[in-house]
Amino acid sequence: MSRQRHGPVRPFWFCANCVHPWPCERAKAELVAEYSAAPRLLGVDMADCLTEAGRDLTELYWTAPDPVEMYARFLGWVKRALATSRPRDAGHFD
Repeated sequence: MSRQRHGPVRPFWFCANCVHPWPCERAKAELVAEYSAAPRLLGVDMADCLTEAGRDLTELYWTAPDPVEMYARFLGWVKRALATSRPRDAGHFD
């Protein structure tokens, strides 16, 4: 990932700019734009971030983060965001 304005502050995984849990809404938009040339890599990199955040947050707190919430936070938005960011090809079906 490049240097985002709304990048993560590790090991706490909050946004360096707005202090919301990362990825915040602005970070998501930045990521979609950053990966526009290779959109499938966004999911791969966000899966890596999910793994790293789970590890970091587990070491910081007494209990591990909720896996359902973590999935939604890091990966649950990716497919929808990519689908709405690209023009639909009439001959392409997902």
